[in-house]
Amino acid sequence: MLLLEATIRTATPLALAALGETVTERSGVINIGLEGSIIAGAFAALVGAGVAGVAGGFVAALVAGMAMAAIFALFAIGLRTDQIIVGTAVTLAALGLTGTLYQSLYGAGGAALTTPTLRPLALPGLVHLPWVGQAFFNQPLSTYLVYLMVPAIWAWLYRTPGGLALRATGESATAAAAAGIRPARVRTAATLFGGAMGGLAGGTLVLAQAGTFTEGMSAGRGFIAIAIVVLGRWHPAGVALAALLFGAASALQFLFQAMDWDVPYQLFLAFPYVLTLILLAGARGRAAAPAGLGQP
Repeated sequence: MLLLEATIRTATPLALAALGETVTERSGVINIGLEGSIIAGAFAALVGAGVAGVAGGFVAALVAGMAMAAIFALFAIGLRTDQIIVGTAVTLAALGLTGTLYQSLYGAGGAALTTPTLRPLALPGLVHLPWVGQAFFNQPLSTYLVYLMVPAIWAWLYRTPGGLALRATGESATAAAAAGIRPARVRTAATLFGGAMGGLAGGTLVLAQAGTFTEGMSAGRGFIAIAIVVLGRWHPAGVALAALLFGAASALQFLFQAMDWDVPYQLFLAFPYVLTLILLAGARGRAAAPAGLGQP
């Protein structure tokens, strides 16, 4: 039971970021700057919650994540520069900027552990289901947002004209333009959505889990979220399952450390990432990436 609860908790920010990146990549854009959106959202959540409470913190996180994505979109889509290079630059800039602002605003000692946080909300009836009730239905609102976003994104991608236009743009921007679609507009909107979801992922780390901010606390989650999109084969349901898988691997490494085995703890820390690499290698050749992914 505790292992399943830890799995859901760990998977939530990853799923939020990966679902947003799914929409972005479906449009043909790979946003390596997603890590920057997550760390920017985490820092903005700390500042926003201190000023306007938990709700204000999440709004600030969303805006900060979207701002990082807007910078990426300006260069990668507007100026047609290399998406990988721009995304890397955005991530490094966000990591440096948040660290500098954190030191400037809160000093070397950092913020006190008094940040408002989002408490778990038990869903009546569902929380009493055997085995899974407590793990799935006694969670903060951000986790329930994931439950809603998976079918919502699926329905939009595969059952609406807007979703069709997005997928067409991701397959061939030239063909989409010939059909009257504006690829730059579609890709920019998808990138901003992905950035907003990344910001919410960072806000979840601060306001629903850690209760404070530390420099670099995104800890590579943006890159893991991109890997999760590949594992999930660019499908919302598959992405959610892949996020759960990585969440389970992370929960297991905490369990392994608690067993007091005579093994260097660094091996346990590496376990989720090694598993991800193995699964990515196994998925090679079977994943159907958008044909225009990464192309200007």
